Amino acid sequence: MPIFPQNPDPRSLTPRPADDLLSAGTRMGAVELLVADLDTMLAYYTDAVTLEVLAHAGDTAVLGRDGRTVLRLRQVRELPPARRGQAGLFHTAVLFEDEPALAAALASVAAVAPRSFTGSADHLYSQAFYFDDPEGNGVELYTDRPRDTWRREANGLLTLASNPLDPTSFLGEHLREPAGARPAAPPATLGHVHLQVGDIPQGRRFYVDVLGFEVMSDIGSALFIAAGGYHHHIGLNTWHSAGAGPRAASLGLGQVNIDLPTAEDVTALQARLTDHQVPTRHDGAVLRFEDPWNTLIQVGVAA
Repeated sequence: MPIFPQNPDPRSLTPRPADDLLSAGTRMGAVELLVADLDTMLAYYTDAVTLEVLAHAGDTAVLGRDGRTVLRLRQVRELPPARRGQAGLFHTAVLFEDEPALAAALASVAAVAPRSFTGSADHLYSQAFYFDDPEGNGVELYTDRPRDTWRREANGLLTLASNPLDPTSFLGEHLREPAGARPAAPPATLGHVHLQVGDIPQGRRFYVDVLGFEVMSDIGSALFIAAGGYHHHIGLNTWHSAGAGPRAASLGLGQVNIDLPTAEDVTALQARLTDHQVPTRHDGAVLRFEDPWNTLIQVGVAA
């Protein structure tokens, strides 16, 4: 039996000058979620997803593994829920080091919150399972296949698919924990962030032409971009948000963090943003700015 309820142009990889690109060492930092019920959300991400509480003070909790932050939950009760169709978060994607590590987390969600499951897919370069947290924020748990197995199209872009991936079969093949045991806490990081935007060409101009990400896959209604040849650090789609304008303050996505290797990389990015007349704020530690849909992005030097 299934372990989860069942829910129902020319494009090419064009070389660009190194000065126009983010460093190959770029990584995604933590995602901040603005939440209404901190206790409920903490329980889901720790008991089900198996993240650990790294810090908790007042209305803010920091979650991750081995000292590496994945999520920051901040309780803001006065904000309204995010509206369907607005720009913002599609999902936060937690990356596990291998299939047994992913299976351990998957088994935990199956035991604690099986009805949060929304689907799964084999994307050829990764294997992914999808969920909604108690306040409707999308969550992806995934693991990558080795880079030398990733396929490319004739135009140089990565081949992307959404082939069937059965969670019961995946657990049967990869779960190493005895039945009923609490899964060990395998290493996990924030692998990528998938955003809902109002327009793909506008998103491409901002995230690729200005920020310096490279296009890795393009399916028209969704764009997958990265630094250093990864399959994607950020996904952009219009599946539920085509035509959306700048979003008003709401629960859900608070900010997206990007970690660059050096302070010089941050300075170079700020210069590109200034050249394109994107307002920025730099407090000496981090650089902050908004994308065209008012999503707050914070860039700093990786710890």
